[in-house]
Amino acid sequence: MSAQAFVALVTCFNEDETINFEATRAQVRRQVAAGNNIMCAGTNGDFTALTFEEKVRLTEEVVDEVAGKVKVIVNAGMPATFETLKLARAFDRIGVDGIAVITPFFIACTQDGLIRHFSTVADAVRTPVYLYDIPARTQNHIEPETARTLARHGNIAGIKDSGGAQQTLEAYLQVAHDVPGFNVYSGPDHLVLWSLQNGAAGCISGLGNALPHVLAGILDAFNRGDIAEAERQQAIYTAFRTDLYALGFAPAMVKRALYLQDASVGASRQPALLPDPLQDDKIREILARYGIDAGMGRAAGQ
Repeated sequence: MSAQAFVALVTCFNEDETINFEATRAQVRRQVAAGNNIMCAGTNGDFTALTFEEKVRLTEEVVDEVAGKVKVIVNAGMPATFETLKLARAFDRIGVDGIAVITPFFIACTQDGLIRHFSTVADAVRTPVYLYDIPARTQNHIEPETARTLARHGNIAGIKDSGGAQQTLEAYLQVAHDVPGFNVYSGPDHLVLWSLQNGAAGCISGLGNALPHVLAGILDAFNRGDIAEAERQQAIYTAFRTDLYALGFAPAMVKRALYLQDASVGASRQPALLPDPLQDDKIREILARYGIDAGMGRAAGQ
């Protein structure tokens, strides 16, 4: 099976911070046109600032817009198993391709607690469940042996690794090698090609919001066996990541870079992420350096 790219889609907001569903649908169309699959209500989608009802409607809108052209995964993870279950069951009824479950945040969990949490959710739905590890944000880490235990659950299909540590990614890839049907999707943008070359089923990238065609280009070249072209595209992706992420919190920088191309995506609901004219000028310089055309997400040479 060919490796697949998912973009952790931004959620678009109006000036009053209500969700702009039409603008979000436009971003879905943009990713579908590039050939990328969609993950919604994730870290780049401001999921911590969305209500239960908003997440459900957002997912309905995304699935409707996709219309089966690409796959849709949605994040149901919340601190409590109770609310995670409610969301997962709602997404199950909508008919998504996968339900990601980020590790509980704010609450410190044991590994046994994580096993119970993920297993309970996976038991309750028919849709395949994907573990989502991002310890820098949740303070809870899925240890490789915990992933191995969960990989044997009949309805846990894989893991999104957003930890950024190559050693952990290697350990998850070993689990995938040992347990048929368990897939690894890498989150770090600079490790897309490396992870594919080492057995990952694909990636789930936030940076793809800004450079959808470059991300798709890495996957397309890899799947065709053109490693030189995949390396060229990865070099663009990594350099853009380095320049942009040096300015601040990665999801906020991606959203702002997209906003400066298309204001309909809106700002973020997160507190303290206020517009900064000096920072905007730096982002504009980065966009110009990579030859990104407004609204197209194409880098120079694309």
